[in-house]
Amino acid sequence: MDNSLLQILAYSCIPVITAVLGAVIAVIRPPGPVLRSYIQHLAGGVVFSVVAVELLPDIVRQHAAWIEVAVGFSLGVASMLVLRSFSHKLEKNGEERPLGIMVGVGIDILLDGFLISMSFTAGGKEGILLTFALALELLSLGLAVAIALAKNEIKSSKIILTTFLLFLLIIVGAGIGAVLAQSISAEVLEIVLSFGLAALLYLVTEELLVEAHKEPETPMATGMFFLGFLVFLLLGMTA
Repeated sequence: MDNSLLQILAYSCIPVITAVLGAVIAVIRPPGPVLRSYIQHLAGGVVFSVVAVELLPDIVRQHAAWIEVAVGFSLGVASMLVLRSFSHKLEKNGEERPLGIMVGVGIDILLDGFLISMSFTAGGKEGILLTFALALELLSLGLAVAIALAKNEIKSSKIILTTFLLFLLIIVGAGIGAVLAQSISAEVLEIVLSFGLAALLYLVTEELLVEAHKEPETPMATGMFFLGFLVFLLLGMTA
């Protein structure tokens, strides 16, 4: 493996670590819904900042690629809607809750890994910032998965092991993306980045913030969103 592939795989380990950390926290002392809402707001602001400050300007800079952007963005929105519909269908068909969690989260994690590798292809700084943004998001997701598994009376050690094995899929997704990135054209890369843009916007608006808003909105919660955005805005300006 070349250095770029090794670098991508190494960075993709960071979200795995934060997800397992979230599971460990959930097992030892599950955070209350208010604290989880704060974390989700913070993660939403961080991911939105990386999208707005790093990925979007890179895409807009390619003025001749508007067809690729339209295709990629549309595919991203359609894929997220299909994924949501698939997850809802599992629940309506009476699937066991843990299985529904594994399938839905597994697909989401594979996609996150793929997006990390594509962002590194667009630029080193973009890749690093998105990795840390998704690491915070997966901390929240690791908490949620562990709490859901605990409701099914699964042992603590098994919850942590299951979370670890599940979130290893992000490394698989990153590896697949890194290999594909070595042979795709600039036009295809624009499609992929636009796909990722739509997927990340969906993550913020339809997943993180929707979950966060299940708790009554407070100035502190709103402030966490903007704090996350500001911190990564400044990091993007100084990196």
